Amino acid sequence: QVQLVESGGGSVQAGGSLRLSCTASRVFFSSYCMGWFRQVPGKEREGVAVFDGDGTTRYADSMKGRFTISKGNAENTLYLQMNSLKPEDTAMYYCVLDRWACNVRRADDFKHWGQGTQVNVSS
Repeated sequence: QVQLVESGGGSVQAGGSLRLSCTASRVFFSSYCMGWFRQVPGKEREGVAVFDGDGTTRYADSMKGRFTISKGNAENTLYLQMNSLKPEDTAMYYCVLDRWACNVRRADDFKHWGQGTQVNVSS
């Protein structure tokens, strides 16, 4: 079973930055998509960004220009650099992975999810 472990969440003031990390293990296929979703209690999961197996990146429209998704030197490490954070970015951020799916708008398509890392942005 694929395992995803996120880190890097925390509390920051509006305008600040955070960098989230995700390490995947027990991945036994050569090509896959990794990404980030977020969720606020009582609301639906929201796509943030995805990193496809061919290196293509896609962002939710509201994240473009502020967030950057990237892979580490190790293929199984994923990052999310978040700049100019706003209070509305407060959420639990989840790392996801799927062998086939890679649509930033379709959370249900992703089979593997991490436990999440909390991001709190104060005004």
